Amino acid sequence: MVQISKEPSFDRPIPGQALTAELGSRPWQSPPQYTTVDEVIDFYMERMSSEDAIIQAADILEMGVPVTTIANTMQMANVMEGVHTIDVGMLVLPIIMEMLMLIGDSSKIEYQSGLDNPNKVSAENKTRDTLLAKISGQYKSMLDEKDFEDMQDEDIEDEDIEEAEETTEEPAGLMARRN
Repeated sequence: MVQISKEPSFDRPIPGQALTAELGSRPWQSPPQYTTVDEVIDFYMERMSSEDAIIQAADILEMGVPVTTIANTMQMANVMEGVHTIDVGMLVLPIIMEMLMLIGDSSKIEYQSGLDNPNKVSAENKTRDTLLAKISGQYKSMLDEKDFEDMQDEDIEDEDIEEAEETTEEPAGLMARRN
């Protein structure tokens, strides 16, 4: 039989204690290794000029990963390792991208920069979109004819539609906005 003590026990772990670490034990909780933009640029130049780094970067570029993604990943990894701060990393990001593009150009790799405007319509996309619009227009006209025949069979009253429009609910509550 379990004996219940009336006195509280304070020698138990605090809830969530296993999920925490000692203050300063994580790299991002201590001062960064490099604090200026020039120091961080020198760090990346030295690191990316090694033959292993060039081969790895070329392999990743050949896989079709955009330069922006690689550069963001590199700088965020170094932020988490405590090499530099996030703001200095963002300032150095264009230089990292230029270095990666230089590696791609010197290796004669057709890489994706990631800087292209996704909203820009190329000639191929425009032709494809035109064909899709024609096909969907023909399909829609076939559907409209069928729906028109079905609608003639049903009686829809205008009063039902007006009642549905009038019964819109007014937002209520502490954070509700009125139109």
